[in-house]
Amino acid sequence: MTVREQQQQREAQTLADWATPSVKTQGRQKPMDECPYRTCYQRDRDRIIHSKAFRRLSNKTQVFISPEGDHYRARLTHTLEVAQIARTVARALSLNEDLTEAIALGHDLGHTPFGHAGERALDEVCPLGFRHNEQSLRMVDKLEELNLTHEVRDGIICHTGSRKACTPEGRIIHYADRIAYINHDIDDAVRGGLIRAEDIPKALRDRLGDSHGKRIDTMVTAMIEYGMEHREIGMDERVHDAMMELRRFMFDYVYRGTEAQSEETRARNMLRSLYEYFVEHPDELPADYFVLMTQGDPLERVVCDYIACMTDRYSITAYKRLFIPKSWNKIED
Repeated sequence: MTVREQQQQREAQTLADWATPSVKTQGRQKPMDECPYRTCYQRDRDRIIHSKAFRRLSNKTQVFISPEGDHYRARLTHTLEVAQIARTVARALSLNEDLTEAIALGHDLGHTPFGHAGERALDEVCPLGFRHNEQSLRMVDKLEELNLTHEVRDGIICHTGSRKACTPEGRIIHYADRIAYINHDIDDAVRGGLIRAEDIPKALRDRLGDSHGKRIDTMVTAMIEYGMEHREIGMDERVHDAMMELRRFMFDYVYRGTEAQSEETRARNMLRSLYEYFVEHPDELPADYFVLMTQGDPLERVVCDYIACMTDRYSITAYKRLFIPKSWNKIED
């Protein structure tokens, strides 16, 4: 037996009967020889980690645009926190941790610079629309051609919105993403002086916990207990309602109209300007993107591809190059 076959045998012995073992995968879009050492989901995880899109997440905004300080979350740290939460739930429920981790690590690969402000900017200006989960799938399918399994691809596109993933591992990410961002955004908002921990309504502190760790523990425990009882991914209604109320609190006091988001309008205007410029000057797109147009992709979608692949720093550099006058010195005779 190969190492992979031994691992598949262990999966058969240890995973719950409602889990997704790697031998049951629906496969890849393009045939690929099996790895002798890794299951298909382990291979997907590794392909994502070694992708350019994953590396770029370290220089993309999570929520707070251009914060000063070393401890604010970027898109990469958010992704890692989602993966940690998701694996904890998957392990407790005897689901497939490798599949869960692969989806978690890939779920935000298509996110724009400047977080959801960038996503809204492209959605407003592009007639084809823009959704970061759809762009994440396009990233792994076409822009980097990672050729991932059906289950990982499905989990990536279904991590947000009303559509449910086809596997319980994919459905974990829908909750883990929300648990992660609500709690780490509270942590960052308190660190930035936007709110105090005591500003969170007392009823929510009593129900969910009065610290970052206690809140996550409450929510994760609620998921695990729900899964053990119902053999499905979900959360106790009382805890879920409190989590959603806490999310509304964050929208009211952190995500909208705060000093930390004062640069959001500028970021959106900047990305809209970049989009309009490259639609008008497609000859200035990098050569790799011309290939996409020769394959039949609309110019508007390819321009979104280019901008969504930018990091915060790169988009600022591109904007300066295209729109900010350069200084010059005239040499006198």
